[in-house]
Amino acid sequence: MDKNIVIYNNNTDVVAVLRPLLMGENIRLLVAEDDVRLRRLLQEEQVHLLITDVVWPGREQDITEGLEALQWIRQQSSLPIIVVSARDDETSKILALNAGADDYVVSGCNPLELLARIKSQLRRYTQLVNMCANINKIYQVDGLVIDDNTRRVSVDQKEVRLTPIEYKILKLLVQERGKVLSISQIYEAIWHMQAIGADNTIAVHIRHIREKIEQNPKEPRYLKVVWGTGYKVG
Repeated sequence: MDKNIVIYNNNTDVVAVLRPLLMGENIRLLVAEDDVRLRRLLQEEQVHLLITDVVWPGREQDITEGLEALQWIRQQSSLPIIVVSARDDETSKILALNAGADDYVVSGCNPLELLARIKSQLRRYTQLVNMCANINKIYQVDGLVIDDNTRRVSVDQKEVRLTPIEYKILKLLVQERGKVLSISQIYEAIWHMQAIGADNTIAVHIRHIREKIEQNPKEPRYLKVVWGTGYKVG
């Protein structure tokens, strides 16, 4: 299955209605009978969307507990939440959306409309996750920027051309910003083999990187040597 949807606090027949439709979309439907099961699913499964009700069994006139549960879920995760409830009053909808729901659907609606809303939320969530993943692949130390999506390096907005090995070494040091890495650690991380006689190899690459990213390689701003220990960025 491509996606996982969890239904929590199900007070409607939404499971019976959705299951065949979701199977046709290659979406797996999981049911959380209580908060213990919900916590376990959120921790152990890759959940992409949650469907819940704001009405608790036997408390149709008070949605306080449902709203509190909604707020707790939103604090734990940024995944899309759709409320499916028999409550069709505007106040319930507004309170649910303010508590963290992304959409509110009155039960009994056209199942295809509910499916369309689910797919819409899944698309938005997938785009958000992909966007965040791309942002996380951009590393910056002052004026030094490494865009790992395009494998481009720039210093003070001027592009710097590095060889593939130079790029890997610089990226490694930037990712470990402030941490001193020994010659052996650098060599083994890049070449994936035991560092025997690697001192000169690493020194040459470090010198070339400095010549490309430092305004004055003898007084480096970014790539620094810690004598007797190794190298670091920052």
